[in-house]
Amino acid sequence: MTPGHASPGRRPVIAGLGLTDVGKFFGRSAAQLAAEAARLAVADAGLELAEVDGLLVSAGVTRGVNLSLHRDLGLTDLALLSEMQAFGATAGAMVAHASMAITSGTAKAVLCVFGDDPLKEGRSASAAYGPRRTPSGWRGLLTSAGISGANPLYALAARRHMQRFGTTTEQLGHIAVAQRKWAAMNPAAQMKDPITLADHEASRWVAEPFRLLDCCLVSNGGAAVLVTSAERAEDLRQPAVPVLGWGQSHPGHLQRHHDDFGLVTGAVRSGRAAMGMAGITVQDVDVVELYDCYTYTVLVSLEDYGFCGKGEGGAFAASGALGPGGTLRLNTGGGQLSGFYLWGMTPLHEAVLQARGQAGERQSPEHEVVLVSGNGGVLDHHATLVLGGAA
Repeated sequence: MTPGHASPGRRPVIAGLGLTDVGKFFGRSAAQLAAEAARLAVADAGLELAEVDGLLVSAGVTRGVNLSLHRDLGLTDLALLSEMQAFGATAGAMVAHASMAITSGTAKAVLCVFGDDPLKEGRSASAAYGPRRTPSGWRGLLTSAGISGANPLYALAARRHMQRFGTTTEQLGHIAVAQRKWAAMNPAAQMKDPITLADHEASRWVAEPFRLLDCCLVSNGGAAVLVTSAERAEDLRQPAVPVLGWGQSHPGHLQRHHDDFGLVTGAVRSGRAAMGMAGITVQDVDVVELYDCYTYTVLVSLEDYGFCGKGEGGAFAASGALGPGGTLRLNTGGGQLSGFYLWGMTPLHEAVLQARGQAGERQSPEHEVVLVSGNGGVLDHHATLVLGGAA
């Protein structure tokens, strides 16, 4: 059942939002951060934990959050309980699953929760996403060739885009610079100091063509949203954000010979599904919150959603369209490059703030339609949400 076909009272909305401290801090486990985020989201909505009858949980790289979260929160007699994992696409998938539960009447108030604590005292941020065991099979062959972790695999995708379309590192740099400008207006952002294109070009190589400023942050923290029905949300504390549409795509053909790896992503299919469900086109979108594990991911997603033509993402970024004052309000909290990195909860959190009109200095004056994306694996998984402006 889709939002448009649900009875008006059962149309899904996001009514609660929770965010813990984010960034480089220690002393709280992923499970503790997830529980804190869940409580914050419930309190934000003006509900009691006892009124929650659905819980969807997602663990980050440390795998520190699981189904036992319902015991940590004291939740009993749940109608819906599940652990979900599609990496950076999980947040969008959780909201979609929760929305279907609301429209079907399966549950009345569903928490979607993420928590992670990859940063450890005395260990570098880069080590947080390093290999945890010796891989075998195809992954073992890649590792023996020096391709380990996400950085070189995404670098291969970006390099292929460059070779096909002439995309340059300077064009990627424009994305990093634009998002840092947005982050300067976000009190929760980890990185607020301005950067220039020259700063980007001078930052060290991580995996060519990626420099340090092309890569997302590593953060500890937790985030949660509470999904309920429009009817239930009428007397709650916060303005309700309608969930207008959702879609997923899992291409499943990573690194096969003659495939379109690096050139086309799951944003095409998932975006078409979500926008079709919402009854909108890309021209109707006011605010865009894209998953930005790398600058390249932003660029290729812009193309695949249709904000510019295929192969035109580099020129579009270099045109100045993406920063404050540009023609497209993109990653208005600084994204994962400069804001904070909580997987798909990063773009979702900012999207809800924008849809509510609560983003402060960086608030978009038009926020009736907000598009949110999540990307998981190495372009393996994709989720798209379309949110409406709060009443």
